[in-house]
Amino acid sequence: MKSMVMSVIVEVLVTCLLVVVAGFLGYVGASWFGVGSAMTGMLLMFALILLRHATCLWQLIYWSQAPHEREPLTATGAWGELSDLLYQQMRKASKETKLANTELERLRLAAEALPEGVVILDDDWVIEWMNWEAEACLGLSASTDTGSRLTHLLREPALLDYLNAKGTHEKPLSLTTQRNPGRTLQVKTVPFAAERTLIMVRDITQLEKLATMRRDFVANVSHELKTPLTVTLGFIETAADALHDASSEELASYLRMATEQALRMQSLIEDLLMLSSLETDALPQEEAMDIGSLLTQVKQEAQALSDARASQHQISLQVNGSTHIVGSARELQSALSNLATNAVRYTPTGGVISLRWEADAHSAHFSVADTGIGIAAEHLPRLTERFYRVDHGRSRDMGGTGLGLAIVKHVLERHQAQLEIKSELGKGSTFSVAFPARRVVAE
Repeated sequence: MKSMVMSVIVEVLVTCLLVVVAGFLGYVGASWFGVGSAMTGMLLMFALILLRHATCLWQLIYWSQAPHEREPLTATGAWGELSDLLYQQMRKASKETKLANTELERLRLAAEALPEGVVILDDDWVIEWMNWEAEACLGLSASTDTGSRLTHLLREPALLDYLNAKGTHEKPLSLTTQRNPGRTLQVKTVPFAAERTLIMVRDITQLEKLATMRRDFVANVSHELKTPLTVTLGFIETAADALHDASSEELASYLRMATEQALRMQSLIEDLLMLSSLETDALPQEEAMDIGSLLTQVKQEAQALSDARASQHQISLQVNGSTHIVGSARELQSALSNLATNAVRYTPTGGVISLRWEADAHSAHFSVADTGIGIAAEHLPRLTERFYRVDHGRSRDMGGTGLGLAIVKHVLERHQAQLEIKSELGKGSTFSVAFPARRVVAE
């Protein structure tokens, strides 16, 4: 700054000196060449001085219009000092702007990576910025919707009331929008800069489904256990009351029915424990096993259930290709047996049930095909849900717990296998399991 002041002082002194020199030369010239010539010389000297300052000023203005693309002014004196000072300030401002842009880009990328949607609104609810997650949750597009009012894009009365109650609510808003039907969003405002509102958006659709499934699970378990327990206690009380009056055949009938209900409760508890183990335990120790012998056991269990029901099913087993795979024998036994016994339960007397295993170098497949009652197409996506029943009354009469296919689903997931279900009402069903090639042991 001191250098700049000194340069200005020197520039003024030099200009004054030139004026004095011009005046002296004009005085001398007037006596030699006449007054007209002297005045012409003085005016020329003043014109040169003004031309120099005007040229420096024009060059400085020209450079300032595009300082990053043009060379700065090179001059002596105050103009040179002013040019150097402006150039240094420009470089400093450029460096600070670059650093600010870098930090802003980092913040933008960090906001884009957030698992929650972020929307910044001005005081009129106009969208200033949003990240990708907010676009996906709200069904908006940053490229086309930035600059528009959020309440015009999402015409949801609950959202408008929530935003207008800014600062007066503590709980987030659960919202379902017309732009994304079927998805439940959680919206919450967060304190932000003056005249700005920051909105956090989360997709809680899956959490809502899990909460609903948890409530249904507790209700179903309570109901499934309560029913056989009530029946068992009723039979026991009836048998106790009729102990002296009832015949031995009647007492045996009561005890038999109580035993059936107790076994039903035992089966349900075993399936619940199995399902809990599959969901919470670490992956089991796996080993190469002979799937042929395991499937023979599965067929025997299905045949035993059929014989116990006097159903006279025609149950066959066919094994082709490699019979050794890597996995947990206990878990696969449970899953494949559930598929086979389900076919027995839902196939009328005299029906045909075919168990088939095929393996090659690319994959292995197990299928259970039956000529049973079949399943309507709208029920197929939900068959592996816990306690999901196509026909509640008929399913209980068949003796199932409602957890068999849920167990199958979890076992297959732990073995990277896929379940496919094909069915047609009145014609039967086919449940197919595809194992990945890496689980097949080449023979």
